[in-house]
Amino acid sequence: MQIIIFLLMALGFVLGIVVLVALAFSLAALAHALLPVAKVPFRYTLRNLQVRWKTTLVTAVAFTVVVGLLTFMLAFVNGMNQLTEGSGQPGNVVILSDGATDEAFSNLPGGISVPMFPKDVQTMVRRDGDKFWAVKEVYVIVNQEIANAGEGQRKRRFVQMRGIDDPELAARIHAIELAEGKWFSGRRHEVVLGDGVARTFGKDLGKDHAQPGDRIKIGPRDWEVVGIMKPSASAFGSEVWAQDTQVGKSFGRDNSYSSYVVRVKDPKLAADAAALIKKERSSQAFAAMTELEYYAKLAQTSQQFLYAIILVAIVMAVGGILGVMNTMFAAISNRTKDIGVLRILGYSRWQILMSFLLESLLIGLLGGLLGCALGYLTDGISTSSVVSSGQGGGKSVVLNLVVDTTILAAGMGVAWIMGAVGGLFPSLSAMRLKPLESLR
Repeated sequence: MQIIIFLLMALGFVLGIVVLVALAFSLAALAHALLPVAKVPFRYTLRNLQVRWKTTLVTAVAFTVVVGLLTFMLAFVNGMNQLTEGSGQPGNVVILSDGATDEAFSNLPGGISVPMFPKDVQTMVRRDGDKFWAVKEVYVIVNQEIANAGEGQRKRRFVQMRGIDDPELAARIHAIELAEGKWFSGRRHEVVLGDGVARTFGKDLGKDHAQPGDRIKIGPRDWEVVGIMKPSASAFGSEVWAQDTQVGKSFGRDNSYSSYVVRVKDPKLAADAAALIKKERSSQAFAAMTELEYYAKLAQTSQQFLYAIILVAIVMAVGGILGVMNTMFAAISNRTKDIGVLRILGYSRWQILMSFLLESLLIGLLGGLLGCALGYLTDGISTSSVVSSGQGGGKSVVLNLVVDTTILAAGMGVAWIMGAVGGLFPSLSAMRLKPLESLR
């Protein structure tokens, strides 16, 4: 095992050196092309690309596919990261039962309240008069039968419901606003849908989006939709909110809660408040963490995706490099006499190398631009996934793919590396050709 690890480290080191050398040569080629120095005419490079347009196009398409897929996968990870980052509020503290790391496995008593915590914590919690900014929440995952499921389609889905004791206060604590409708009153079986899950239920009803007045079946009964949340980059957009007593009675969580969320006066106090709550063990033990920390742990899923994407990108990049190598070696074998003529005309080996390397970089640039354009088309597309801390639990979420300048720069960077590494060895081969032997 140690030998395998050593060989992999050695291989990575060698590949890193090759990439750095290729990038150095490619930057030199770019500078050589831009600076007013003696060089092989740029139109000669363009003409060769035009003459070999079929080969050039095929190679550029390979670059396009690699960069396009990379952009798409990174947009997925970026969307997940923004979703988890947008779910946590800086001043919120999430309280779970002792030992729980996810609210799906937490079980808090119905009588939990701020006065149960140390005096120092009570002074930190924000309040309006005698009312603390704190909400009890019961979180359940329901296996829902899909209405009007077509032939060959899945018949059931998981739906996340969050029972809230005070919906308007919870909305302020979690920074949630309604796009339409109102908050549930608690007297009837009413729900407020997140924007993402409203689109899901809308498809069941034969329209793009569920609306207030619609009725949906979750668990043992029908629920009336009374409100729709505004679109937001948070996990709450994938949840169904209802009154805590209604959710508890429907799904066996009477007088029991999953989490207790409090808002402190100053976000800087959130970590201290969480530490004091965890430290207090006199009456009842609790687990506590800032809401930012809680959702940051859920981002571990996106990190796992990122590692997988890096591995896939390396494999695809190797294929692209081999493709451009094959193209450039074929070009050199067909233009040996051209190289001999250029050398006789006085062009140096360095200038020959720069010309062929620039040709490879132009193919990479073309494929990279097309790939980024293709990947950019996925920006804003909605999809579903699961976020988890890797310790069980997790949440099904509806997220939007996000293609930003960082991802586009990464795509162009990969295309540049493929063009540089793939063109380096053929260019070195071209510069070593001897003039007289080339003309035979």
